[in-house]
Amino acid sequence: MDLQLKGKVIVVTGGSKGIGYGICEQLIQEEAQVVIIGRNKETIPEAVNQLSAAGGKVGFAYAELTDAAACKKAVQEVLDQYGVIDGLVNNAGVNDGVSLAEGDFETFTQSLHKNLTHYFMMAHYCLPALKKSKGAIVNIGSKTAVTGQGGTSGYAAANGGRNALTREWAVELLPYSIRVNAVIVAESFTPLYEKWIQTFPDPQTKLKTIEDNIPLENRMTTPKEIGSTVAFLLSQQSSHTTGQLLYVDGGYTHLDRSL
Repeated sequence: MDLQLKGKVIVVTGGSKGIGYGICEQLIQEEAQVVIIGRNKETIPEAVNQLSAAGGKVGFAYAELTDAAACKKAVQEVLDQYGVIDGLVNNAGVNDGVSLAEGDFETFTQSLHKNLTHYFMMAHYCLPALKKSKGAIVNIGSKTAVTGQGGTSGYAAANGGRNALTREWAVELLPYSIRVNAVIVAESFTPLYEKWIQTFPDPQTKLKTIEDNIPLENRMTTPKEIGSTVAFLLSQQSSHTTGQLLYVDGGYTHLDRSL
């Protein structure tokens, strides 16, 4: 299926590693012009080089996404270079473990800034360009907003906000034919996930326990599988799909895990 993304300028926050990198990999296969936005001056050049070596068209702009002015500047850099924005993938974030018991006002607020407020700011600053292109927005979310996890109030609240903003923006942007959807992730083995697994006394046993609870094939979702769904939602092949939360999680969130 030709997703007709060739030459489309797609902004991906946090696209230099993990799920974001998997999204970029799929987009360059569709010959889109990918622009990674984030703060990491080590992983971004490395990702750009790797994706370019694979034949992709990849650009970047640095921004500390918790800083609204930096978000605005990065979006303007994209427009200065490419003149258009056809799609935005809000992906950057971190499960930072700000719990109800151990967190406080400051750490909880910081977690919201790390995981939610930049979704709004990036969409806000991209909006004029998206109106011109009748583009699309895809927000990456987490099952923690639906299932809970324990010990991560900030991240769970932020993901609940991501889901709500997806539906809210889908309504607000109907007059402009801008579609807004979310891809909800459960368990995907990224470098950050691997780091978390290594905090347990027996990482391999913990990992197997998690995989055994994923109904479809008892395995984790790959970043590539997430990226494929994101690419579809950005494309005109999903031209009448908006306001949807798509769970790409092997049935983890909604199927009986005893299966």
